[in-house]
Amino acid sequence: MSTKIRVLVVDDSALVRRILSDAINSAPDLTVAGTAPDAIVALEMIQQLNPDVVTLDLEMPRMDGITFLRKLMSSPRPLPVVVVSSLAQAGCRAALEALEAGAVEVMAKPGNGGALADLRYSRTAKIRAASQARLSVRTRRQTLTAPGIVPQQRAALPARTATGFPSVLIAIGASTGGTEAVAQVLQELPANSPPVLIVQHIPPVFSRAFAQRLDQNCAMRVKEAEDGDPVTPGVALIAPGDYHMIAVEGSRGLTVRLTQTEKVCYQRPAVDVLFDSVAKIRRSKLVGVVLTGMGSDGAEGLLKMRRAGARTLAQDEATCVVFGMPKQAIANGAAERAVPLPQIGRMLCSLTGGSSNPLRGSLPGVAIPALGATSPDRGY
Repeated sequence: MSTKIRVLVVDDSALVRRILSDAINSAPDLTVAGTAPDAIVALEMIQQLNPDVVTLDLEMPRMDGITFLRKLMSSPRPLPVVVVSSLAQAGCRAALEALEAGAVEVMAKPGNGGALADLRYSRTAKIRAASQARLSVRTRRQTLTAPGIVPQQRAALPARTATGFPSVLIAIGASTGGTEAVAQVLQELPANSPPVLIVQHIPPVFSRAFAQRLDQNCAMRVKEAEDGDPVTPGVALIAPGDYHMIAVEGSRGLTVRLTQTEKVCYQRPAVDVLFDSVAKIRRSKLVGVVLTGMGSDGAEGLLKMRRAGARTLAQDEATCVVFGMPKQAIANGAAERAVPLPQIGRMLCSLTGGSSNPLRGSLPGVAIPALGATSPDRGY
C-alpha cells in the first residue's frame, strides 16, 4: 500500500484546525501528521514530524504566516505550502504575497460558504497537487515585478461597447503554480499585445485580487472578466473564480460570457471550457498555451484548438511546478512544442507580431513543426 501524504495544519483557530483535519483525514491518500496553533510551534513540529505538505494560516500571533513562509522557503528543506486565507481584501492581498514568496496553492478559509462536499474535495485536491510541487522551480522564478511601467502611458480600458475582431487571440490555462507563471508570461507582452483570455484555477474573490495585482505590474491592461466584456487588443481578461469563461463571436466583435454550468475536470473555471469556445472562433488567428498545473484540464481543449488551426504551446517539465496539465497536452498531441517558461512570453511576441501573417511558419531561432491540421478559413 502506498504511503499517505502527511500534512501539518497550521492555524491559530482550533475550529479551523479541526475542519481542515477532518477533510484531510477523510481522503484515502492523505493524513494529518500534526496540528500547530502558530508558526513558532510549526517550525518545531516540522523538524519532529517531517511532513510532506503544510497548510498555513497567514494571520497568527507571535509570527505571521508570510514571515514563517519565507523562513521555510530559505531553510535546507523547504516544503510545499498551501495557504489558507480569508476572502477579505486584505486576506486576498496577503495570499498573493504568499504565492510570490513560495506557496504553491491558496484556498479559502473554512466557513466562507459553498457546498461542504465541494469544499472538502477542493481542499484535498489542492493539498494533493501541492505534494507534487517541485520547489526548486520556484526559487528560480521571477515574481511580479515589472520595473518602468507607468500606468498613464497605457491606454484606458475599452468601453464594453467596443467592436471589431482582433487579428490574433491568445488563450492561456494554468493551475498549481500558475499565478506566478501567468505573471511571468504577461510581463513579457507589450501594451499593444493581442488580447489574452486566461483561466487560472483559483477560488472566488482571489481572482479579482490576482487580476488587480497583474494590472499594476504588466504593460497590458489586466482585469477580472465581467459578462459581456469585449475581447480587445491590449487587454488580458482573467476568468473569475467559480465561473466558466467562454469567447463568443458576434456580429460586431468578440466578447466573453460567464456561466456557472457544471464543472469540467472538477474545475470551474475550466481551461477546457475556454479552449473549446476559442477553437470555434473563425475571424481571429489563435494561439493556445497550457502552463503548470495538476490534472488534465486544457489538454482536450488545446487539441481542438490545434485541429482548428491554432498554434499551441505547453510549458516544459523543467520549469513547471507541477508537470500535469502540460504533460497531458503534450501526450495527446495538442501542443506543438514544450517551451521553458522564461521563453513563452517572447515566443508569443514572435508568433503574434512583426509580419503580415505572423502565425505562419516557424519562430525565429526555434523550429516549430507544421501543424497536423490547418484551417482553410484562417489561411495559416
